[in-house]
Amino acid sequence: MSLDSSALFTDQYELTMLSAALADGSAHRRCSFEVFARRLPDGRRYGVVAGTPRLIAALASFRFGDAEIDVVSRFLDDATLQWLRKYRFTGEIDGYREGELYFPGSPILSVTGTFAECVVLETLILSILNHDSAIASAAARMVSAADGRPMIEMGSRRTHEESAVAAARAAYLAGFTATSNLEAVRRHGVPGAGTSAHAFTLLHTTPDGPDEAAAFRGQVAALGAGTTLLVDTYDITKGVQTAVEVAGTELGGVRIDSGDLGVLARQVRSQLDDLGATKTKIVVSGDLDEYAVAALRAEPVDVYGVGTAVVVGSGAPTAGMVYKLVEVNGIPVEKRSSLKASRGGAKRAVRFARDTGTVVEEVIYPARGPRPEQDGLEASDLLVPLVRGGEAVADADTLEESRALLAAGLVSLPWEGLKLSHGDPAVPTRFADSHATGRTL
Repeated sequence: MSLDSSALFTDQYELTMLSAALADGSAHRRCSFEVFARRLPDGRRYGVVAGTPRLIAALASFRFGDAEIDVVSRFLDDATLQWLRKYRFTGEIDGYREGELYFPGSPILSVTGTFAECVVLETLILSILNHDSAIASAAARMVSAADGRPMIEMGSRRTHEESAVAAARAAYLAGFTATSNLEAVRRHGVPGAGTSAHAFTLLHTTPDGPDEAAAFRGQVAALGAGTTLLVDTYDITKGVQTAVEVAGTELGGVRIDSGDLGVLARQVRSQLDDLGATKTKIVVSGDLDEYAVAALRAEPVDVYGVGTAVVVGSGAPTAGMVYKLVEVNGIPVEKRSSLKASRGGAKRAVRFARDTGTVVEEVIYPARGPRPEQDGLEASDLLVPLVRGGEAVADADTLEESRALLAAGLVSLPWEGLKLSHGDPAVPTRFADSHATGRTL
């Protein structure tokens, strides 16, 4: 968070609920809330958990100082204001590790404490997890479509300035190679990348007309022959020829940002090879999403630059996660509204895989019940401790570890789970309890 306090990243009704609960004595009941998605976005086969470390950091700064109290004092009573001044989350949070896959019904996060200390966290939790998980889920599909080729996130100009930083981090988690966003480089250690835009080429215009060669000379002089030159400001064929004439056959790369990228990539590859620049890479950008990336897989493209599609979740800007109260003083509670029902009781989850590593099922079961077992299948517990006594656990995963976890998770999916076409979730989820064998979502 860029502000000293994250406490006002909150919807007002959370604090009016708090006020009413303090007044009627129910605020201190022991409760469990859970985060889950009832369904995946249309066309998706899996989701990616992302943003957990950002959430834990924001929780540490969830404090009501004078500035925050000044805002909420406009609608809250004195007793509630006094309670907020002393607010510290003292409960426990368990959750799926960042980089873990999730499916419909997966209990992604479990928050336990008093009703008062948990209810005020709803918006903070959902805003971070819904955004980052949506971006990481879209980015993971793009990475799979790229089939091992490097990808650069370059969508900062298409979203809010803070969202851009979080999106760059989530894309890197999902397997992107680098970002153009320097705040993400500073804040999260994501590798940076970038050279120049059309404006630099256009800058080198004289009364005699455009001077593309002068622009290329300037860039090479500053960044070396290993730089990537943007060759489609004017005529691509001439641009490629000029680029090699200026930088030599050791030119690092050329970028194409417009037109029929597949056709142009083939033409440019042939031209580069004929000019002796056989090692010069081709970078393509320009309104790419996972489908466009997949369509270019057979073309001589070396690097993809993805902007708008990744920072807006490629058609699914939210993961659709909800935060629901599931237990009060050990008693399961559940919402029964049509199409918005929840399943009561705190839960755990276990994922079963064959000895080959392929996942076959995720089973969700009561938190205080025995863990289900299946003969011949390997079981992996999914929820891990994140917060104890209000403090973050000491052995949290690093971004690089989360990145590796996701890469391994994608390999564990049944092969059809990586398809971009519509279909069922890659892994079925099933609720199981002591009274029934359970039901599959």
